[in-house]
Amino acid sequence: MAIVQGKAQKDRGNAVQLLSVETDRGTLHEAYNAVRKQTERICRPLETEDYVVQSMPDVSPTRWHLAHTSWFFETFVLKVVDPNYTSIDPHFDFLFNSYYNLIGERWARPERGLLTRPTVKEIYAYRVFVDREIANMLKRITSEQFETIAPVITIGLNHEQQHQELILTDIKNVLALNPLHPVYHERGIGKVATIPAVQWKQFDEGLYEVGFNGAGFSFDNEAPRHRVYLNDFAIANRLVTAGEYLAFIESGGYSRPEIWLSDGWNEVQTNGWNAPLYWTKHSDESWWQMTLNGYREVQSDEPVTHVSYYEAEAYAAWSGARLPREEEWEIASANLPIDGSFVESENFHPVSSSMEANNLCQIYGEVWQWTASNYLPYPGFKAPEGALGEYNGKFMSNQMVLRGASCVTPRSHARPTYRNFFPPVARWQFSGIRLAR
Repeated sequence: MAIVQGKAQKDRGNAVQLLSVETDRGTLHEAYNAVRKQTERICRPLETEDYVVQSMPDVSPTRWHLAHTSWFFETFVLKVVDPNYTSIDPHFDFLFNSYYNLIGERWARPERGLLTRPTVKEIYAYRVFVDREIANMLKRITSEQFETIAPVITIGLNHEQQHQELILTDIKNVLALNPLHPVYHERGIGKVATIPAVQWKQFDEGLYEVGFNGAGFSFDNEAPRHRVYLNDFAIANRLVTAGEYLAFIESGGYSRPEIWLSDGWNEVQTNGWNAPLYWTKHSDESWWQMTLNGYREVQSDEPVTHVSYYEAEAYAAWSGARLPREEEWEIASANLPIDGSFVESENFHPVSSSMEANNLCQIYGEVWQWTASNYLPYPGFKAPEGALGEYNGKFMSNQMVLRGASCVTPRSHARPTYRNFFPPVARWQFSGIRLAR
């Protein structure tokens, strides 16, 4: 299967980063248990009522995420290994399929919040059932079956980690709409006192190689590795801060159509955008924002987050710069250590972490970084056959690429070649800005 490759290696926080058909059963089962427990650990601060709300069509109820990730293992692993496998409830095929047309019909995404049943308790029981079936399956299958199914379990684990991030981004949207400003996680957010001035890391024009070809896990959209020609470019040493974005707001950035793409200006006019999502201006002219740690004043030295591609592009135009192409971002980050504030840090908000003025900083963690690149297939890309071929390839239209990782991303998902993607209007993700020129 083209989706995964490499050898086994454990990441901190008991999450598994690299798995392949060379992985033994014990290691794979340990990885499975670690990822599944982490999902439920993320849900612990929630009340039952929090699990069921769908605050907008792009947000799924937490309960749905818990069920869908179990459905994935049931559909692509258990039913493949055993054609006679029987689910705990045959209706789950319809209720918890996300977008796999080859699997069958599914409940409409914008209406997931209408499903008051099955209950949260029943969905947790479903997870226990699937986990038990996976454990039994791993014990009884042949070596040949294991070699076939291990890569599918691996993508299932990475898929569940993606939903761990979605649980946090989605529940933030749910809590942000509550006038009581509920707190998901009570914790002070650390910061450093000094943010270095923006400096520019220069890269020469030339022929470069980009795309995944190393050891470990990768999604199919990260390959094949290929060559690209790049002109001279420079990339900013750090992310754009909330304070810098505030200067854009105060200069009338949301009222100047000349710096906006046409579609972006339409969004500003239609939706009344005047600041990043979750920002509110108080009567004393101070700006506050909803975070997973509660409602708090905007800190000027933190990376700005919850901006759309349109807002990132407008800010870049206003500042006399541009957004990096995804190939430029990848070349700039290729030899840097994977370090930053990830979900394991439990900040659940981008922080102004320690930075060295002359080095590229905040490459990973904190916020996903919008690029100027459309989400398109690499030269030679071919989606895998079967339903799993719908995982990435079918979305290669009307989306923009983001690179890096965010403060709610599992650390094991951070790598130079990872291609995240969202529509240019999306704001509820932890998305921010790095400039280029």
